[in-house]
Amino acid sequence: MTHDGSTLREARHDWWGVVLEAPDARELALFYSRLLGWEIAKQSPEDAAIGPPEGVAYIAFQTSAGYVPPVWPAEEGAQRMTMHLDFEVVDLPAAVAHALELGAREADHQPQDNVRVLLDPAGHPFCLYTDG
Repeated sequence: MTHDGSTLREARHDWWGVVLEAPDARELALFYSRLLGWEIAKQSPEDAAIGPPEGVAYIAFQTSAGYVPPVWPAEEGAQRMTMHLDFEVVDLPAAVAHALELGAREADHQPQDNVRVLLDPAGHPFCLYTDG
């Protein structure tokens, strides 16, 4: 689909996103909303979604009573990571400090100098990185 900018964001039908399971969808939505500066677009005890002020992307969260956090790096017999989120930042140390203040924790294994792997409050790995 292509859009010339004349269609209001709310009227578009080409939304896309990812959905992460969590023990508490609203709590994880709040974490990522604060981390990214995105608005919470929807929330209930079962699910929540956040999105940027522009565009048609979103991250949604679904409460799952049997949620088991993935292990990073992978370990034999443990819940494997099936995806992760990447966010480019300008100042990596400042972005990491901000994420840690919000409740993330830094993973023990860091594979690259310009990337920091962190774990969100539900244990999902996500990366903050600088280009270059």
